[in-house]
Amino acid sequence: MELFIGLMSGTSLDGVDGVLADFGTTPLTVRAHASAALAPGLKAELLALNRPGANELHRAALAANALMRVYASVVRQLLATSALAPEQVMAIGAHGQTVRHQPQMHDGTGYTLQLANPSLLTELTGIDVVADFRSRDVAAGGQGAPLVPAFHQARFGQSGQVMSVLNIGGMANLTVLSPALTDGVRGFDCGPGNAMMDAWCQRHQGLAFDAGGAWAATGQVQADLLKTLLAEPFFALTPPKSTGRDLFSPDWLDRQLISFADLAPADVQTTLTELTASTCATAVKMVGPDSQQLIVCGGGAFNTHLMARLQALLPGVAVQPSDVHGLPAQQVEATAFAWLARKTIRREALSLQSITGTRGARVLGAIYPA
Repeated sequence: MELFIGLMSGTSLDGVDGVLADFGTTPLTVRAHASAALAPGLKAELLALNRPGANELHRAALAANALMRVYASVVRQLLATSALAPEQVMAIGAHGQTVRHQPQMHDGTGYTLQLANPSLLTELTGIDVVADFRSRDVAAGGQGAPLVPAFHQARFGQSGQVMSVLNIGGMANLTVLSPALTDGVRGFDCGPGNAMMDAWCQRHQGLAFDAGGAWAATGQVQADLLKTLLAEPFFALTPPKSTGRDLFSPDWLDRQLISFADLAPADVQTTLTELTASTCATAVKMVGPDSQQLIVCGGGAFNTHLMARLQALLPGVAVQPSDVHGLPAQQVEATAFAWLARKTIRREALSLQSITGTRGARVLGAIYPA
């Protein structure tokens, strides 16, 4: 066995997912999966820290500590389920919580910030921790995101075949795997995934998300609103590109809705779902027009209405959840960071030039020994 744990808390802020991955098998085996919800107070604080506010450094440090305690609880679940001791795990890949993502901005380098306290996580678990995966890529001139396409290539790529992998979390990112591309892979952020849909559902339904897209399925797409949303300059940028809540926030949505105050909330939800579906489908058509498959992972794979819209917009493509390809949709990102932790421990550099725009190959992640 060659065991690594991957921990992911994404921009949806719907909780922490963890996997125990065994890289001693081909393909890798996920031996255990565990998850934990974020307490409402912690979730609210992490959302608030996406925007400037008072006493940010103090609040961010305490939020990072609280998040590491949730991470540690997921690690304990994984170990208990697998009947393993901490010393049997080689390392934990801990993503942290993105609260600011502004690569190549301000001074030309910019920054990306994932709240975490890897030292505390090491103390709580007794396992080496690998963290801060994105900063080195930004320092090398890259976008720092998305990083998962390299894993998508390793896990889902098939020699000679053109396919796409779509991760729909708070934001959506696309991977295109094709022999015709540089290094056989290209990836970039498409725009909002679940974030805007979730925010609108919370505001009008009092629910964390639109389960299965059931509410969106009751409304009608409003063409004028969709046109306004699609006018956001980010959508016209050519890859590599990345985004986050710095741009696509509830404040952004409120600005777009100023001229649409009379719309029924259900119609807005339907249009927000169409925004995600249409921007993702456009990305596939632009970069992977020969794709025969679109493998979908992340929380968006559970949105039946969204999946149906993707299939309708991509009639010649088989749109399927990653479960069909041997890795459940909820486990893909956490597994990717277990994979990145292994790469870091082994000092294996990743070339992300065609994905994030970085200069040359880099070893990503910093190691915090137990």
